[in-house]
Amino acid sequence: MAKVRYVTDIDKIDHLGKGEIDSLKAVTDKFVFRSNDYYNSLINWDDPDDPIRRVIIPHADELMPGGRLDASSEEDYTHVPGLQHKYNFTALLLVNDICGGYCRFCFRKRLFINSDDEVSRDISEGLKYIKDRPSINSVLLTGGDPLLMATSKLASIIGELRKIDHVKIIRIGSKMPAFNPFRFIDDPKLIDLLEANCSDDRKIYLMAHFNHPRELTKEARKVMTMLQKAGVVTVNQTPLIKGVNDDPHVLAELFNELSYIGVPPYYLFQCRPTEGNKMFAVPLEKGYEIFEQARMLCSGTAKRARYVMSHSTGKIEIVGRLDDHIFLRYHRAANPQEKARFMKFHSKPDAYWFDDYDEVVSDYSIAQPYRCSGPD
Repeated sequence: MAKVRYVTDIDKIDHLGKGEIDSLKAVTDKFVFRSNDYYNSLINWDDPDDPIRRVIIPHADELMPGGRLDASSEEDYTHVPGLQHKYNFTALLLVNDICGGYCRFCFRKRLFINSDDEVSRDISEGLKYIKDRPSINSVLLTGGDPLLMATSKLASIIGELRKIDHVKIIRIGSKMPAFNPFRFIDDPKLIDLLEANCSDDRKIYLMAHFNHPRELTKEARKVMTMLQKAGVVTVNQTPLIKGVNDDPHVLAELFNELSYIGVPPYYLFQCRPTEGNKMFAVPLEKGYEIFEQARMLCSGTAKRARYVMSHSTGKIEIVGRLDDHIFLRYHRAANPQEKARFMKFHSKPDAYWFDDYDEVVSDYSIAQPYRCSGPD
């Protein structure tokens, strides 16, 4: 059994000098810091540009101006405390406002700053909302990290969702396999809980958050095998982060290594323009090149990810580009009329987000003839 010690005070990071710690106080006063000794052990402290360090250790450039805390307008889709409903078939329950570590590029850092009703430990209103809407067949548990909660608390939430007949899929978004694999290894009741709630026609999905190949330690790999043996479907999603995985060879290694252990890449996200995230963002069209170059280094099972933006209006996939144009498509859309809409824009190499592009050159949609109703 391994006891992992969490660290919430930058002063406790022995590898940082006093001068560096003092210079980071302004950052940690604004954006909360949390890590643990297991994850910190993955850092090469002799390398100031170490990618794992960049994931978790504050940096002065986080104070560069730009962005907003709710970059995707998630609050607009919060219908009752702790529940987001943006797409017809999927609801999100924000059940926790704590993570095993706080990624410096987190798009929900507002939850760790503000005290509001976006997260709710009392999910009764959210459960009623889901019960009343039979179109919802998939519920994503997120936050914060649901797997940081006590197993008994998680059991209660999953148990209530399993009572709702039309909820066939429960997804859990978690970076705990990377941040602290001993959360699983040392708690067999957690694995038993997940196994008990996976059946032939109702599955639990673990949406893992591995950002860099070095996070795939032997302990992390063991955890993914344990989950798979329990019947959990495992996939991975990661943002494209400057200085972490924005090299095609690094991204390809991540995709390939994940495929080897049965964790297919699901989404590669464009870094959201959240306040504090400017230092981590890669221009969109450059990101597309990195993504495609990485995919060229992968086998078929490793190249299943989609490169998308989680925009306020929906998930917008970056489909392709020519010298003068870029092509985007609504992979999922909040507005039924936007479903699968294909768009052509003039190329703009300094664009980081959908809003940075000028008026669409041309577009095509098949949604209207099918009279889609309700959000996707």
